Amino acid sequence: MIRFLLVVIALFGFLAASIPLVAGEYLIRKFNPKRQQEHSLRIVQAMFRMIFRLTGSTLVVKGQERVPEGAVLYVGNHRSYFDIVVGYSVVPNLAGFVAKKEMTRYPVLVNWMELVNCLFLNRKDIKEGLKTILEGIEKVKQGISLWIFPEGTRNENEDLLELMPFKEGSLKIAEKSGCPVVPVAITGTADIFENHIPFMRPSQVTIEFGEPIYLKELPKELKKCSGAYTRERIIEMLKAEQEFRKTRTEMIGGQRVQKA
Repeated sequence: MIRFLLVVIALFGFLAASIPLVAGEYLIRKFNPKRQQEHSLRIVQAMFRMIFRLTGSTLVVKGQERVPEGAVLYVGNHRSYFDIVVGYSVVPNLAGFVAKKEMTRYPVLVNWMELVNCLFLNRKDIKEGLKTILEGIEKVKQGISLWIFPEGTRNENEDLLELMPFKEGSLKIAEKSGCPVVPVAITGTADIFENHIPFMRPSQVTIEFGEPIYLKELPKELKKCSGAYTRERIIEMLKAEQEFRKTRTEMIGGQRVQKA
């Protein structure tokens, strides 16, 4: 419970104290938008890294060298609010998340989200959804990467490999802009909080970036189901990580028996 309280205090303390800073960031944006975006991202990254440290968790990053230069569409599995914390903590360049429209109801938080290039998707309005996709395409053309979770909501299935179906329209931004899709497999974030609410416990979190997928280069039969194809690539990475952890646990267990 102490970790939970520390994270809550840090988060709401930051939001309250940063109101003047938000105003300053909007002022900078009028004169130098790129500088503002980079500055805002570093502030948010620093805050998220501090929050992650407060949970006592450790982070392992794999495959970051596979991410090509320029704007990409990061596509990941989604099991925890900490997926966003981890995702933002490791991106090297400008990147925003595609978030649900309901997030706009939270003052100050929504301002920071706007400042770091987040988009807000109305899942109930097709016309509004199309508008968001067009905004995403424009951001990619400006060199800004985007994160998206095609499952549409947090996956609460006990089996890590049981991903919900990916919404095919979620990759339209990459399809229309021509940017590569980078599959991202995230493991261990739900063990921080969601698996034992309201307690926060240390977890080993792994985020792995897979080989980029160029939709235009896919065979015709895969282009029609690029969401399902990307989903399978993520499941493969999750399975490999699961097997790696199992093997490591067995090796550690064996060493303990030998020492005993």
